[in-house]
Amino acid sequence: MSTTDTADRAEDGELRPERPGPAEPRPSGGRVTEEGGVLNVFAHSFLVLWTVMAAAPLLWIAVSAFKTSAEVLSDPFGFPSGLHWANFANAWAEANIGRYALNSLIILSGSLTGTMLLGSMAAYVIARYTFRGNRALHLLFIGGLMFPIFLALVPLFFMLQNLGLLNTRPGLILVYIAYSLPFTIFFLTAFFRTLPSGVHEAAIVDGASHTRTFWQIMMPMAKPGLISIGIFNFLGQWNQFVLPRVLNVGSRDDYVLPQGLAALMVQMGYEGDWGALYAGLTIAMLPVLVVYVTFQRQVQAGLTAGALK
Repeated sequence: MSTTDTADRAEDGELRPERPGPAEPRPSGGRVTEEGGVLNVFAHSFLVLWTVMAAAPLLWIAVSAFKTSAEVLSDPFGFPSGLHWANFANAWAEANIGRYALNSLIILSGSLTGTMLLGSMAAYVIARYTFRGNRALHLLFIGGLMFPIFLALVPLFFMLQNLGLLNTRPGLILVYIAYSLPFTIFFLTAFFRTLPSGVHEAAIVDGASHTRTFWQIMMPMAKPGLISIGIFNFLGQWNQFVLPRVLNVGSRDDYVLPQGLAALMVQMGYEGDWGALYAGLTIAMLPVLVVYVTFQRQVQAGLTAGALK
């Protein structure tokens, strides 16, 4: 029907909708839907399997912490006959797990603070300022990720010995900072580059110094990324065993928690107090679980911030 005929019929009040023509054939989506359903089932099955593989050992350790040594040996995968809280008391007091945990917290407070402070400042400069050698400096830090820590143990040992820092907390803190800086700078450099440049330029135009711009403007904006990399550094430094095993072999009272757990494993292997050993492992896992559960949303926000922007 032409436009003129439609207008004439509209004036007469006889305007009727045109009859629809034959429907065009639609492409069949049955196969696509079926393939998507199979993919979703496979993905969910893999995630469930991964969750079971990750959570089952943790639950087994937590359950075994309430068993007696006889129950651990006779029925390792069964449930305890009762809640034997004495295992935690033995691990905390007699096996010195409390002292080892305190040593780890003292060292971690210094190393994590130094890592985040130095790493954030270096990453900010590399990401936001253009200068000669910028790319080379960035690649140098990234190259630290590819350097195996085992190759540095002997040089680190003699370096700390010559500086008088071997078997000391400051020496271990400095080594932890150096060990964690490459990944911290690599992560934060990419994160700082995702932040809007207009805010930084506006602050400079308004007369803010570079230091004030960094601390009062850019650092609050980078909070999700800082929390994410802070959690990763906390986990890595809390569970670090190789470095203190080589560089912190003085007094046993100065052991960090992984060293103390290794010594407890040897001791309990001879004495047969397996319940105290699993209780010690449970105590060591609790701070990690608490920190991750507390900051889970911030970690996810920091990891996806770059993609969303």
